Amino acid sequence: MAKHTVTVTDNATGKSVEFPVREGTHGPGAVDIKTLYQEFGLFTYDPGFTSTGSCRSDITFIDGDEGVLLYRGYPIDQLAEKSSFLEVSYLLMNGELPGKQELEAFTGSITRHTMVNESLKNFFNGFHYNAHPMAMLTAVVGSLSAFYHDSIDINDPESRELCAHRIIAKMPTIAAAAFKHMVGEPFVYPRSHLSYSGNLLNMLFSRPSEDYEINPVAEKAMDQLLILHADHEQNASTSTVRLAGSTGTNPFAAVSAGCAALWGPAHGGANEAVLRMLEEIGDVKNVAKYIEKAKDKDDPFRLMGFGHRVYKNYDPRATIIRKTCHEVLNAMDMADDPQLELAMKLEEIALKDDYFIEKKLYPNVDFYSGIIYKALGIPTQFFTLMFALGRTPGWVAQWMEMVGDKEQRIGRPRQVYTGAAKRDYTPLDQR
Repeated sequence: MAKHTVTVTDNATGKSVEFPVREGTHGPGAVDIKTLYQEFGLFTYDPGFTSTGSCRSDITFIDGDEGVLLYRGYPIDQLAEKSSFLEVSYLLMNGELPGKQELEAFTGSITRHTMVNESLKNFFNGFHYNAHPMAMLTAVVGSLSAFYHDSIDINDPESRELCAHRIIAKMPTIAAAAFKHMVGEPFVYPRSHLSYSGNLLNMLFSRPSEDYEINPVAEKAMDQLLILHADHEQNASTSTVRLAGSTGTNPFAAVSAGCAALWGPAHGGANEAVLRMLEEIGDVKNVAKYIEKAKDKDDPFRLMGFGHRVYKNYDPRATIIRKTCHEVLNAMDMADDPQLELAMKLEEIALKDDYFIEKKLYPNVDFYSGIIYKALGIPTQFFTLMFALGRTPGWVAQWMEMVGDKEQRIGRPRQVYTGAAKRDYTPLDQR
């Protein structure tokens, strides 16, 4: 008998059944209702699965009320300030921070796999120059399974690890190739002596005709952004990776499905929406008017990048990236950019205005990440792809955990059917 149970009673029949409660390390428990249909002939109804625990996971914990985000138990602020993206990737995948030799071996493996098959580059020629970068990323990531047959045996732990390393390693190369295709410049190969984020910046912005020097402030900011986006519990894209993976499909296909889910404007497009909002406001002199519009319930205008669906307090990731954002603006000599000046004015008002404070509409990570990406010279339509780069180790870690979970079954949500009742077919000439 479980330490904690919940009794469910069917008022129509009077039947009562006790269901065990599964307790976690942190957060609320979950009622185990696997036998609900067997006992009562009923399903639960939970649109969006917002009150349903779909799995057990050791990877990430969020407490939205308290503004807490933990990767494997480590607070996000400590990791973002003291760790590197590859170290965090190792942590998410393996459960513990790596020792020096473990990190060197992991970094070496990622570096060895950064190249993509030369034939893969031809895929980009099939896309129009103004195709959305997420369309390219989703398609090319899915196609990796056609090139790397040796690592798609999901029942083999070594194959799973090799595939995970390949996905994390090749995502920046694919992302940069999509960027270069979009701007009409030649692809840039990865460089083994550079860091993960430094390599990404070099592939994005270097050109054969001139030397490119990586700005250390930009490199640090990029690494922090990737860390802050690395995992976020069972969000829509992560759940999509798990659901696709539960069928036994290869991990390239599962991650490609995650990319498609992240593409949605309600998920990965939030930082892109911030820049579009700034374009709509247009000028610092219009800020007061738009602030009032945001406060008006009858006005359709909404301030993007403020508040968060999960975090009812301050977004813990925003606390970290706010400082970095200001460092980037100063280092890139962008403090006088009109749009970024407008963003800083919005931030100033939101942190002082009683309306925003009372409703806890603080700037979130999407607000600052959009500003940083713009300052680095990354186009707005490319923001979601940068999000996908950061989220990749989380997707991979969640997929690996799912495949190794003996309780995991193929995903099969239920429904409440509200269509037509059973009826007989009517011949065409009688309709």
